[in-house]
Amino acid sequence: MTEKHRHMHHGKTSKNILSAGDVLKATQLKLGASFLDAGCGDGYISLEALNIVGNNGNVYALDVYPESIETVKKEIKTRNLGNMETILADITETIPLDAEILDIVLMANVLHGFVAEGEVKEVMNNISRVLKPGGVFAVVEFRKVEDNIGPPYDVKVSPEDVSNILLENGFDISDTQLVGKYHYIVNGVKKP
Repeated sequence: MTEKHRHMHHGKTSKNILSAGDVLKATQLKLGASFLDAGCGDGYISLEALNIVGNNGNVYALDVYPESIETVKKEIKTRNLGNMETILADITETIPLDAEILDIVLMANVLHGFVAEGEVKEVMNNISRVLKPGGVFAVVEFRKVEDNIGPPYDVKVSPEDVSNILLENGFDISDTQLVGKYHYIVNGVKKP
């Protein structure tokens, strides 16, 4: 990982302000699904996803930071979880999974960083490659309002910004909704 990819807010968790259950309900994650948490951080959403997909589903927790992946690995070991894998990777370069194997890719509080760095195209290409046709790319971001929660206002992206990114990269928008007090989610469906 190059130093330029070290996001200034890495290592922070949204666990206290963003409910994993609310996010996953908004993605319509189901039993038996294959799910990727892209930029998983401490893995709290990935771990909740595992409860939903059950024994026949798969959860992949991906992050560029070794510290985050180590935290998730410890949880997997402590809980003796079998169908959850960690992936240490830079999503601007690759997602080391087979093509078209995922039902849902979630990216929570991460896309704004790629927008700020001008790396959206690479990220979207990698996500599109691993999602099944008809699969959902669910983007959660901080609401674009002036407050002290999340990244600075000028780095935040609006639901319209996210929708446009998805539309420009081969997705249809299925819905946009608020999740919790500070966040929204945009669900994009990969065109066949």
